[in-house]
Amino acid sequence: MTASGLSPDVQASYPFTPKDFAAPSGRMSYVDHGPRDGRPVLLLHGNPSWSFLWRDLILKLAAQGRRVIAPDHVGMGLSARPDRFLRLADRIADVEALLSHLGIKEFDLGVHDWGGAIGFGVAGRRPERVGKILVTNTGAFLSERIPARIALCRVPLLGRFLVQGLNGFAWPATWMSVEKPLSPAAKAGFLAPYGSAGVRRAVADFVADIPMEADHPTRSVLAAVEASLPDLKGKPMLLCWGMRDFCFDVTFLEGFIRRFPSAEQLLFPEAGHYVLEDAGEAALGRIGAFFGPA
Repeated sequence: MTASGLSPDVQASYPFTPKDFAAPSGRMSYVDHGPRDGRPVLLLHGNPSWSFLWRDLILKLAAQGRRVIAPDHVGMGLSARPDRFLRLADRIADVEALLSHLGIKEFDLGVHDWGGAIGFGVAGRRPERVGKILVTNTGAFLSERIPARIALCRVPLLGRFLVQGLNGFAWPATWMSVEKPLSPAAKAGFLAPYGSAGVRRAVADFVADIPMEADHPTRSVLAAVEASLPDLKGKPMLLCWGMRDFCFDVTFLEGFIRRFPSAEQLLFPEAGHYVLEDAGEAALGRIGAFFGPA
């Protein structure tokens, strides 16, 4: 799918012309918005969203003079759909390659959901490159906690049938991840890249890549991301959290607070997983002030 394939309502909410990059895993679509000489902000989405998640923040930061880079992970959003399983290590390598391709040496970072493990994976390898960090409803460390509804989606065969075949992840996220109903345009935007089973493989793969088992292939990668977190302890950090998130709940927030006790906290008691959808300008204004002008 390309940006030209979006409906007029979705395109109006996502007024960008994405570019393509030949990432190691396949064609990666990414937004590069704002002045080229602005300090870059890298925004990384998770599952089952795409760069549409960041649309309002992209516009706000670009208006402040920031250059905003927001990729769609390969297999997600407007990026290519390779017929192979991509794991956390592949996602980190893809983002590192994109930064190298763009010649970006230093940047600020914003993460959500799986974007946390990916973004902290990138940041932890070269912490000197990273400035401010926005953390929204995510994780970047091993956890034994998994909601029953997500555990169900990891059951072999059944889980893939539910997630990929029946759209039992992207579609429920449009109401389970928010406390306020999404507008029709926002709901259509989140679902736009996932209209058939053939384009939803990566949604199911992301779920299967959650490293709950001791011998899971991604467990050691996530453990390395967790081990690198102390190297980022002195970075300015804003924890922006929807407190009604059924997945990345208060236990994940507490995990970040323990590791980064000096981080600023912006907590929204009535917001869910898609905190920027529920909190709106109350979150965007504070985030804009946190990142500041170029």
